[in-house]
Amino acid sequence: MKKTYSLLFTIITFSVFAQQALPPPAGYYSTATGSGYILKTQLYNIIKGHTDQGYTGLYTTYLTSDKDFYYENDGSLLDMYTENPTGPECFFTYGINQDDGLGGTAECQKYNREHIVPQSVFSSATPMYSDAHFVVPSDKYLNAQRGNFPFGRVQTASNTYTNGSKRGNNQNSGYSAGYSNTVFEPIDEFKGDIARMIFYFITRYENTVSSYTYDMFNGTSNQVLTNTFLNILLTWHLNDPVSVRETDRNDAIFARQGNRNPFIDNQNYVCQIWPTQCATLSSESFAILNDISIYPNPTSNGAFSITSTEQLKTITVFNVNGQIIQEIKNPNTVTTETYNLSNLSSGFYLVQLASENGSVTKKVIVN
Repeated sequence: MKKTYSLLFTIITFSVFAQQALPPPAGYYSTATGSGYILKTQLYNIIKGHTDQGYTGLYTTYLTSDKDFYYENDGSLLDMYTENPTGPECFFTYGINQDDGLGGTAECQKYNREHIVPQSVFSSATPMYSDAHFVVPSDKYLNAQRGNFPFGRVQTASNTYTNGSKRGNNQNSGYSAGYSNTVFEPIDEFKGDIARMIFYFITRYENTVSSYTYDMFNGTSNQVLTNTFLNILLTWHLNDPVSVRETDRNDAIFARQGNRNPFIDNQNYVCQIWPTQCATLSSESFAILNDISIYPNPTSNGAFSITSTEQLKTITVFNVNGQIIQEIKNPNTVTTETYNLSNLSSGFYLVQLASENGSVTKKVIVN
């Protein structure tokens, strides 16, 4: 059965976008001119040699990089494992609920520091041990529940947590085929965030990563990830584009460490480094989402309707410069549902439509 979505483009004040993060310093990526693994090495040379603020210094970094000004907007700790964008969640205040060696036997008791790539993988060596680009504040209990498990696509959950994060065997089919052991799956809101943190890690530590043993890694310094986990992370990256929260976090860490996550600054770097895999995923996604239409296109009044046989997870609108204009999570399938997008003048836009199984991008025109 086809599902119908409706979009209404309207014009409101520009102040909605006034809080967008600043671009990287002029010339920061001027030497990133290649493609494939050459580009990856060029990015490594740009972001290596950052200032290590120490493991204790992470808590200072988090005061500017990981406060919630995006969901509850209350300045509390923003933890990807317990954050619930639409419902109740844990509440942590920096300096009050910090791990002191006690508690952490259930959610919402204490917070600590979570290595998105487990510290055991690199023997807790510095500067990886305290690199805020992939070491994040986390509920202590959920940190332990995730443990050293890879990130993946849970087929049957053995544990499901308050915000919907879950642990269980990986779904050994579709874009996650090739692995069936236990994985940890975050909610859709943060899948792209975590993917880009891992892309950062395997680029920043290109000079040592081939010596690390981990289920997600293949023992090389170029592709680094096994085919299974590369496909999972590429899919998450494509389905969950960079958010304002990520760009703000990138700026805050840059101010502390002196280096940036290039995959937040330029989402396109990912598929420029792994073009074959991205092309394969795009082909598979198109096959899944080929029975889809956006109409009327062009439009003269800024209103579009979308029909699809797939249940859509996100609808993301980009301008011609690749900037996100609006992102709609879990859109309703009611034909009267409308979504307001601001400052859309006449021209071309790209609409990315993502389902659980893939994504496809369509071009639309506003006359």
